[in-house]
Amino acid sequence: MAKAKQWSDLSRGQQVRGIVTGVIQLALATAAWTDLAKRDADDVNGRKWIWAIVIAVNFIGPISYFLFGRRVD
Repeated sequence: MAKAKQWSDLSRGQQVRGIVTGVIQLALATAAWTDLAKRDADDVNGRKWIWAIVIAVNFIGPISYFLFGRRVD
């Protein structure tokens, strides 16, 4: 079985990509959770607590919330 790579085993480019990806993920999730918290329940498609959990799913959750979770008039 292959040994899992350690942070120090990664190249500088791989480390930078990992950090950038993590920052983007956190920014998307933070923006989605902030929007969800400020929105009335009537302006959300579905239950707010379910969207709060969905948003935690990597990139798919926040993007799904912005595309399908909000009612835009």
